[in-house]
Amino acid sequence: MTQIAPPPDTSHSKIEDAQAFVLGTALCALGVTMLTHLGLITGQTAGLAVLLSYATGLSFGLVFFAINLPFYWLAWVRMGPRFTIKSFLCVALVSVMAETFPQLIVFDYLDPLLGAVLVGAVTGLGLIVLFRHGASLGGIGVLALFLQDRTGFRAGYTQLIFDLCLFAAAFAIIAPGLVLYSLAGAVVANLIIATNHRPDRYTGR
Repeated sequence: MTQIAPPPDTSHSKIEDAQAFVLGTALCALGVTMLTHLGLITGQTAGLAVLLSYATGLSFGLVFFAINLPFYWLAWVRMGPRFTIKSFLCVALVSVMAETFPQLIVFDYLDPLLGAVLVGAVTGLGLIVLFRHGASLGGIGVLALFLQDRTGFRAGYTQLIFDLCLFAAAFAIIAPGLVLYSLAGAVVANLIIATNHRPDRYTGR
């Protein structure tokens, strides 16, 4: 009788996870550094943190870390402890790197439109790295999944509504032209994620 071989183990090792977390968060922090240098915003929780940092004068890293705190309980309930711990570490890394990078990287000139596209590209790639290693940068995405479980309201709609409100509020704080550049960057990031992050093409955990 022919025996069926068990499926290969596609789990990541701790070293592989650690490498991915450093790389993914560094890319996202680089995106935030360019973003704040240009006075732009982005979507989701990071965008809210950027907007609040502009409005209050507080550092992005501090605001981003604090905003994510209430979402860890939801992440624990919805995604489990492994995902929650990984996401907490990644949020902490981005917060620290976003505070450190501006002291190490100085832009003499960066075109706003090109900068917005580059921000979308590097953050999109950074998020894919984190997603493929079972982590995220927390926040609104976790809330959207939680609400979908409890109410049936689609997670994508929750995220879209949040981003529409966020960009609408941005018009009161930053110049309209910068909001439009920011929107272009957000579109690039989401297209990269939608095109490249597909479960049928990547089975690692």
